[in-house]
Amino acid sequence: MGGTADDQDDQHDQRRDDERVSERAELLPEEQEAGSDDPVDQAAAILEESEERTDDPDGTRRNSSQTPGG
Repeated sequence: MGGTADDQDDQHDQRRDDERVSERAELLPEEQEAGSDDPVDQAAAILEESEERTDDPDGTRRNSSQTPGG
């Protein structure tokens, strides 16, 4: 009925991701001032980049123009 454990985990992960995007889509004051055509897409992109940095901090540090020693 409820699917496999993997399906349930995937659904849980998707709900958690959707919640994170929804929360991040609430623009910060400086973002409100600058405006955003699509806060949800913007939030998804920000969180995806953040996850990449978390998953591979050394790789993103090497590839970053903003990180000293890169």
